[in-house]
Amino acid sequence: MTIIVADTTCGLPRAMLEARGIPLIPQVVTFGEESFHDSQEMDTAMFLQRLKASSVLPKTAAPEPSLYVPIFKQAQENGESVIVVAPTGKASGTVRSAETAAQDFAGVDIHVVDTQTISCNLGSLVLLADDMAKAGESASEIVAKLNDLIPRGRLYFLVDTLEYLAKGGRIGGAKRLLAELLEIKPILQVKNGQVESFEQQRTKKRALARLVEVVAEQCPGGDSAHLCVIQVEAENEAQVLVAELKSRVSVSQIPIYELPPAIVVHAGPRAMGVGFFA
Repeated sequence: MTIIVADTTCGLPRAMLEARGIPLIPQVVTFGEESFHDSQEMDTAMFLQRLKASSVLPKTAAPEPSLYVPIFKQAQENGESVIVVAPTGKASGTVRSAETAAQDFAGVDIHVVDTQTISCNLGSLVLLADDMAKAGESASEIVAKLNDLIPRGRLYFLVDTLEYLAKGGRIGGAKRLLAELLEIKPILQVKNGQVESFEQQRTKKRALARLVEVVAEQCPGGDSAHLCVIQVEAENEAQVLVAELKSRVSVSQIPIYELPPAIVVHAGPRAMGVGFFA
């Protein structure tokens, strides 16, 4: 048996992971001197309330290596393998934390996979790995499948306001003001493991329409594409986006996942996006 380990940047509902028996490692969110475990001590609703009231942008940190130790001990006792399906190492220290914990379990078959992505694409890889593990496939077979899919991942998202990018030092205040006056909505992408600019659109309506075009152009369709939508405080808009995507791409289901606090720190409220594998 192979244990698949996720963390909260995957954005999958806790109830879903608990039902599958997938351990969920929390990221750390810090407001000043106070630190919280993402989705355990502070869910997205609580986080948003505090974020909007805070004059200082909160920070995020990778899980402590000690959080992986009980899982690795269980695998050691039961003779099991472990695959940690981790967010991109270029934006998170999660890979490093898991690898640090694994150093004390040299005799255990532990694989830490840097997926070079975050959010729903990371979640899709977690679910795929778990399906394969439950079907009896070996850890090496699962890792090979993940490594085949990783470079094919596409993740595009747009932010409702540039406020949080400005607070995080990603853009200057003057640029933020000009963009907001012109109603510019930047579309961002996760490429080669890091967040980059994709293009800019005037108004959110145009940006969402462009997301649909991009998916129609690049997504092959079918369930193997693992097409999904991400949102925070934009559930109605996400439902509309799903309906438009279904009219353009042949897929049976498009799940909608809520962004976790560790990602909302940077994206801000009312962020939306799409993820799939080409």
